[in-house]
Amino acid sequence: MTHRLAIYDMDRTVTFSGTYTGFLIHVAQRMAPWRLLFLPVVLMLMLAYMFRWISRQRLKELNQALMIGPNVERARLMPHVESYAAKVVATNVRQGALAQIAQDRADGYRLILATASYRLYVEPIARRLGFDAVIATDHLSQDLRYVRAKIAGENCYDTGKLRMIKAWMAAEAIDRAHAHIRAYSDHVSDAPMLEYADIAFASNPSRRLALLSAARGWTRVDWN
Repeated sequence: MTHRLAIYDMDRTVTFSGTYTGFLIHVAQRMAPWRLLFLPVVLMLMLAYMFRWISRQRLKELNQALMIGPNVERARLMPHVESYAAKVVATNVRQGALAQIAQDRADGYRLILATASYRLYVEPIARRLGFDAVIATDHLSQDLRYVRAKIAGENCYDTGKLRMIKAWMAAEAIDRAHAHIRAYSDHVSDAPMLEYADIAFASNPSRRLALLSAARGWTRVDWN
């Protein structure tokens, strides 16, 4: 095999808890504290998603528009993005995950962080953790002066995440037949990614993933 890839989900796999809501609150507190008044609306939108009245993608767009703003100058936003990334790495990363990341690197694997969270703040986290590449949800204005509360392409989730992994591999000229993949996730939504891997790890698995991993013969690891 010419390519060794270790693909990690982020929220609740590498981290103890989710990072998205924390990101919104962190930025709102520092840029516009008055936006914290919208938190009850955010909770109502989450309920609307649970009842499938809005999509996961639309939920993320609306929450960002409320808590950060529909159109924010990148230069103003990025210092708070960096401080949030530093906070996550300092307080919300599993030591067991760090040990496995170090082991995969020692074994010659290229480290990939693949997550539904926004590339905007995932890349600073990935850089601090020593990842080589990021596959994540992109903003429509990812490389422009202003960050818009709109998602470009797919939300990097479930089958969409696998499509984005395959697209990244194609862009990197990595033939699946010549790659060996280790994949790690805590959630059953990543079953497509885990099925695609040569070796799958149910990492700190949710109940549904624990059941599925037992049926599939995937290795269970607990990094608490």
